[in-house]
Amino acid sequence: MNIRIQEISRKLISIISLLWAFAVTAPGPAIAAEGGTPQSLKKITIGYSSISPASSSAWFAYEGGFFRKYGLDAQLIFIESGSRMVQTLISGDVVAAQVAGAPVIQSNLQGSGVVIIAGLLNTMDYKFVVARDITRPDQLKGKTVAVSRVGSSSDFATRYTLEKYGLIPDKDVAILQIGSQPARFSALESGRIHGVMIAIPLTARAAKLGLNVLADLQMLGLEYQHTSLAVSQTMIKTQPDLVRNVLKSFVEGIHYAKTHRKEALAILAKYLKTDDADALQEAYESELQALIPEKPYPTLKGIQTILREMGAKDANARSARPEQFVDNSFMKEL
Repeated sequence: MNIRIQEISRKLISIISLLWAFAVTAPGPAIAAEGGTPQSLKKITIGYSSISPASSSAWFAYEGGFFRKYGLDAQLIFIESGSRMVQTLISGDVVAAQVAGAPVIQSNLQGSGVVIIAGLLNTMDYKFVVARDITRPDQLKGKTVAVSRVGSSSDFATRYTLEKYGLIPDKDVAILQIGSQPARFSALESGRIHGVMIAIPLTARAAKLGLNVLADLQMLGLEYQHTSLAVSQTMIKTQPDLVRNVLKSFVEGIHYAKTHRKEALAILAKYLKTDDADALQEAYESELQALIPEKPYPTLKGIQTILREMGAKDANARSARPEQFVDNSFMKEL
């Protein structure tokens, strides 16, 4: 009897061990996410073209989990410069782009079919920072300044400011294409260039280094489509629900950041790669709270400003209307 009981016990232990091993190694039920299970989330890629608070809407949407809420398994990619970002959007490698308004408008004029569905920053947030030995605009004559790329928002702001000072871009002042704001600022620090348009939080660092500010473009109150959310018209026609859900994610991400200060500061620190508390506070208060709209409609006046600038060299820009570069239908649904 004891032998029989021992045999049964060994068999039971074996069965239990097998069941336990299966339970550990077998795939369990998917963890539900708002908007669907991981298996049902649609994989997409969204691009952004600037490392600055102006690009933070995409970061908040991603880190806050709002893409997943709307059924999207989103990947964010950084593509330096607005013109390259727009080309990536045209190619279909990204479904949406957080990008400066100027390259979107330029590509649309050339027949790309790319349009703006949201205005994430509708004014200039730049300060024109120059070397310590430059205290007057006329001292820039014969010097070099830097922009991201020709046609970018930093390029527009730089040329606009130089012309206001009576200086001729590319003649009186050389303009060098360098890339992202951190790269442009490093060039100024090293003495390679003499002036650059930068935004928060680099403005705080510039002040600590004793660099001079010749112009604060935010003080002009100029309406300008600095940062936009752009998609192709093909995407709007073929996948309107996808466009709608991307936009909802962005809008809820902005609201989340405005109402969750601590979390928003942590996200800014992560993407801006800084632990400078003063710079982060300035980014949050002066950019996120003050400039990024909770209802991010594009600015038609701001688009007209860009068209006016482009119209000096492009007849198509002179005859264009701001409305042709915008699709507000998705914003109106919210």
